[in-house]
Amino acid sequence: MNLSVNIGGLELENPVITASGTFGYGVEYAEFLDLNLIGAITVKGLSLRPAKGNPPGRVWETPCGMLNAIGLQNIGIDAFIKDKLPELRKYDTKIIANFFGDTIAEYAGAAGALSAADGVAALEMNISCPNKQAGWIAFGTDPALTEKVVTAARRATKLPLIVKLSPNVTSIADMARAAVNGGADALSVINTITGMAIDIETRRPRLSNCVGGLSGPAIRPIAVRMVFQAAKAVTVPIIGMGGIMTGGDAIEFILAGASAVAVGTANFVNPAASVEILKGIKDYMIRNHIDDINTLVGGIIC
Repeated sequence: MNLSVNIGGLELENPVITASGTFGYGVEYAEFLDLNLIGAITVKGLSLRPAKGNPPGRVWETPCGMLNAIGLQNIGIDAFIKDKLPELRKYDTKIIANFFGDTIAEYAGAAGALSAADGVAALEMNISCPNKQAGWIAFGTDPALTEKVVTAARRATKLPLIVKLSPNVTSIADMARAAVNGGADALSVINTITGMAIDIETRRPRLSNCVGGLSGPAIRPIAVRMVFQAAKAVTVPIIGMGGIMTGGDAIEFILAGASAVAVGTANFVNPAASVEILKGIKDYMIRNHIDDINTLVGGIIC
């Protein structure tokens, strides 16, 4: 049984990845599962300088999901390279560094700094951040801005470059094409969907930021649809994500066009979810006499 996949030049032993922001810096989960068993670890989003994030409350459980407004709290790229990466290098699992910025220059600087670090196998760009130089319009909601910022990061790195797309757009296909035109080697589809919850007794929002990102099984049908549409629009590999809880969920994304999957909110429910999802993928392949995971990609009949 062949489970290996190639994600824009990144060779993985299997298609299961942990999603950024849900798995810490990876080392925090080492006591709950064997990190060598998963295809890759995507660390929480990193910026050139440390970020405190938003004040509490920052997380709120919703039906079949959760809202979060962490605010991309992180220790900064320098501290990550110094304090976290040496521990991660002890494992065979590939390390994907997720990064973000407020300006195009910050994106390029972050990509360059992470590319010089020993142990980083690929980069994932979070383009859902607002652009300080363009009236705080999110990079990932404007095709022209997307192409421009991806082009800048592409010039700063030779590592495989994965662009994480925002679902808060009119056309995911247009955003996928813009990212690929800018030089993306692969796409992550999708990031969280903007949502809100209100305490009706106090009449105040549940999150200090008022709005946050909705994740979990509630968004899975939307994510599957967007993976399907992105896969029709571009030829680069896609990492599907959005509410994957079981091996069957993962297969659904793969049939829609994803070459790999990322496990996010499930990690909060079950720290070993990624390993159990991988087993579910294997069981499906055995049950259906499939000897190569890649033959399933885009295999939907419609």
